[in-house]
Amino acid sequence: MAMPSVLTNVADLTLEQLRIALAPAVAEAAVFDGWTETAVASAAAAEGVDPAVAAYAFKGGAMVAISAWIAAIDEAMAEALPMDVLASEKIRERIRRLVQFRIDALAGHQEALRRALAIMAMPHNAPTALRLGWASADAMWRLAGDTATDYNHYTKRLTLGALYTSTLAVFAHDESADHADTRAFLERRIDGVMRFEKVKARLFKPREDRFSPARLLGRLRYPAR
Repeated sequence: MAMPSVLTNVADLTLEQLRIALAPAVAEAAVFDGWTETAVASAAAAEGVDPAVAAYAFKGGAMVAISAWIAAIDEAMAEALPMDVLASEKIRERIRRLVQFRIDALAGHQEALRRALAIMAMPHNAPTALRLGWASADAMWRLAGDTATDYNHYTKRLTLGALYTSTLAVFAHDESADHADTRAFLERRIDGVMRFEKVKARLFKPREDRFSPARLLGRLRYPAR
């Protein structure tokens, strides 16, 4: 049974909720109209939302709409792949499924994605783009069960953010069957991240847990009594 659209109760939504709810329709329109006021108006008409209300919700330019689109994907990902669904899988598979979910959510919207990436790459949009990338990487790691609070918290999000951004760039121009090129690229990048995490774990292993030839020789020379 189909769930009723949240857009049937627009009066009960905050502006942020309205933006997120309407963002997928804006992305549909952006394929033809770009991330413009025209796309917002088209989305409002398609979803039965007062165009004046939609225009007010999305005032501020293209980055407001793009940010809402990303937030909508974040929410859909969290609903489809909560922690308990991923808990039984290895960390590599958790990350792969989370990134792949986001890629699949963008299928059919490559033109909107290409336009969004071009807008996000503009120098004056760089701070917002970085914040959005960090937020999405953080959402993925949290769903994957990461609880790190030390330097690992930051390095994991930086590496996953870079992985996701590069995968998006490949996907945006991928014309292979079933996006096979993107899937293969993602697998290679995840392999690289997992190797990096293993090396990092060894490098930053607590000193007392590391093998020390000097400590071994000392114990042989002065055995415990």
